[in-house]
Amino acid sequence: MTNAGIWEQNTPYSKLMITVRIVLISTMAFTLLSLFVSSLAFHVSITDLQDVVLQPDNPLSLSVLKIIQTITSLGSFVIPPFILAYLFSQNAGGYLYLKKGVSAQSALLIILLMLAAVPLINFLADLNSKMTLPSFLASLESWMKEKEAAAADITKKFLEIKSVPELIFNLGMIALIPALGEELLFRGIVQRIFSEWTKNSHAGIWISSALFSAMHMQFYGFLPRMLLGVFLGYTLVWSGSLWLPIVAHFFNNASAVIAIYLYNSGNISIDPDKIGTEESATGYLAVSAVIFFALLYLLHKKLMTHESDTGHFHD
Repeated sequence: MTNAGIWEQNTPYSKLMITVRIVLISTMAFTLLSLFVSSLAFHVSITDLQDVVLQPDNPLSLSVLKIIQTITSLGSFVIPPFILAYLFSQNAGGYLYLKKGVSAQSALLIILLMLAAVPLINFLADLNSKMTLPSFLASLESWMKEKEAAAADITKKFLEIKSVPELIFNLGMIALIPALGEELLFRGIVQRIFSEWTKNSHAGIWISSALFSAMHMQFYGFLPRMLLGVFLGYTLVWSGSLWLPIVAHFFNNASAVIAIYLYNSGNISIDPDKIGTEESATGYLAVSAVIFFALLYLLHKKLMTHESDTGHFHD
């Protein structure tokens, strides 16, 4: 006797609550596992690990943080969707949209789309970073800035790499695991739940994308990250395959990691985070937008004509 699909008939609200619980339980379990692994790897007691992490000058600090980040991300994003899909369906792979592949042409189109979007993403991020709140929300704004600064600091440390092996590890930690895990959880599970709840795939896309962006706790990058989530959500609806947003997500993160590595090592002179934010960028921002939307039209036309299988969604 199997328990597959045991909660298939539950309401979307019930499924959302189950999702939250399983993600929290898995995150806590894998966080404990990451501490145990770090303790064994660096011969430091678990009780002393906090002191190591909080000492930025300690050579072990960054390595411990990377192990904790990697293992915890697996527990937070990669593992729960498979458990949830098993509980919500008798066909877990189909539930997560993993059984349908995508063509090489579609994969190439979405990579070109991500390249064309770089100036636009940076422009929106720069615009978002200048956000100010009314004076009566000063305490909230202060908290948001603290969170943003802490996230930026840890990201900067993670990206300060000096060797190819470190680059490869970062590609796994920052590109591969998030591309798989965040797409499985937010597009594969959360977007489906809200699409079923609202009986509208568009609402499912926008709600899950807002949650996807908020989860990062980087409020001054909320807008571009949410719009990226919206784009990834629509590629799933159009293609019926989670592999396409996974490819896009991986390429977006991996290209950023590689570009920053090349910039920090002096191999390229252009700061990849500044592309599209200069005062003189209006012209190529316009070109970038034209190319992006032209490619988006081609991708949509191709997927809807040849590859679309969106029977799981409700319009």
